[in-house]
Amino acid sequence: MKRVLFICGRARSRSPTAAQVFAEWPGVKTDFGGISPDADDVLSADQLDWADVIMVMEQRHRTRLSERYGRALSGRQVINLAIPDNYTFMDPSLVTLLRERAGPHLR
Repeated sequence: MKRVLFICGRARSRSPTAAQVFAEWPGVKTDFGGISPDADDVLSADQLDWADVIMVMEQRHRTRLSERYGRALSGRQVINLAIPDNYTFMDPSLVTLLRERAGPHLR
């Protein structure tokens, strides 16, 4: 079972959409969190410990993640999906983009 953690800024659209979409994939467990202090679901160190693969939506999320949890990320795979904050939760265009960019890493 591959445990995948999706991270975005406020955990309102992109990361919860990704977690929901890929939770249905066989052999994949998902979770999500936000790296911003005002996130709906603020990322925790326990979530990072749980994850086999970490996917961020933008480079700035990866930078913040490294600044806050640098040692916890040592040897961990962090993938930048390069998906801008232009979507709402479960937006069909976002779902398509997530499948194209994250899907190949989950097979």
